[in-house]
Amino acid sequence: MNALLKSGQPELIYSKALEYYQKEKWQRASTLFEGVQHYYTGSSREDSISFFNARCKYKNRDFDTASTLLDDFRRKFGRSAFIEDAEGMYALCFYYLSPGPSRDQTMTGHALIAINEFMSRYPQSDRVENFRKINTELTERLHEKAYLNAYTYYKTGKYKSAIVAFKNALKQYPESKRREEIMYLIVKSGSKLADNSVQDKQADRYLSTLDSYYSFVAEFPESHYLKELDRLAQNAKDFLDRNNKEKQ
Repeated sequence: MNALLKSGQPELIYSKALEYYQKEKWQRASTLFEGVQHYYTGSSREDSISFFNARCKYKNRDFDTASTLLDDFRRKFGRSAFIEDAEGMYALCFYYLSPGPSRDQTMTGHALIAINEFMSRYPQSDRVENFRKINTELTERLHEKAYLNAYTYYKTGKYKSAIVAFKNALKQYPESKRREEIMYLIVKSGSKLADNSVQDKQADRYLSTLDSYYSFVAEFPESHYLKELDRLAQNAKDFLDRNNKEKQ
């Protein structure tokens, strides 16, 4: 390999790189494409070599490097015959780099942007159907991340922060499959917050709990959470009744 790269024979190096590429020996092919690339700068083969090298990285699951190379490719070779494939792989790099919902979702955001840009530019592409499925999967991952962030507040007893985070999750992702559970936890968080509040704040917080409860009942009248939430609502009403009598 080193002898070939030092031979100074670009046609021979390029030919061998293609041979490895066709045999799916991605690492070897990439090494040769990188070694021969400078010989073909400005030539008709420049975009081919850049694309083949990026695809080698992609196929070798080096998605971080591949995304950088593919981004460079699409900026430099916008009229290349490989541009659609390059942009498709570029989007998929971020998809494969996107971690589970418990971790930071920056890559998920990048993937969604790239995938939606691809579908907008190439609506007739064979990739579109798969990209729609990926789009749904990644969006649900963001829903789950928002839920997990809010639930962490709830689990650690930070009920005021939990309410804010749960409400933001619903606002951002109103179609979340966890919508019922989130609205249930808003009521529970409100009730726990009111229970543990100083007396001056309890009335307002029980009223807010009841507002959340009525919103839940209106949307999920048959929910299996209702029995528990009915009890919490009655507790709030009892407090407010007692509070009103004391003020009279």
